[in-house]
Amino acid sequence: MVNILTPYSLKDCINDGLIRNVPKSLARSENSFKTAAKWLVEAETTVNAGAYNSSMMCSYLVMFHSARAILYRDGYREKSHYCVARYLEERYVIRGLEEVWIDLFDHYRELRHRNQYDVDLASTEKEARDALDAASRFFDRIKQL
Repeated sequence: MVNILTPYSLKDCINDGLIRNVPKSLARSENSFKTAAKWLVEAETTVNAGAYNSSMMCSYLVMFHSARAILYRDGYREKSHYCVARYLEERYVIRGLEEVWIDLFDHYRELRHRNQYDVDLASTEKEARDALDAASRFFDRIKQL
């Protein structure tokens, strides 16, 4: 498991098998974007139904599948959500992806983790709507890549 208290680079992720080479696949990339779009609809549906924890999870999955689409296109597969962020950070910030998107992904990745594993966490409507907005913007920005 990745220790996020110490710097862990993309190189570390690759060396530890948390990011692996696979054949490049535009089809898998497109399917990952389609999956992200479905999660976006579900995030909106659940937030409107008052299921804020579920909406938070859905919003994060929009971001994850959007980012994963880039990995598939480039010929990689993740075994760590943390390492997905490191991949985007090290391979795409130099190509013009603003660091704010990496920070946003990391923020919601951590919230998703707490939402999934903490027993006393309850998301508010505002948090869920903010996550939905962030997921929508992330999806649009990553699609531009």
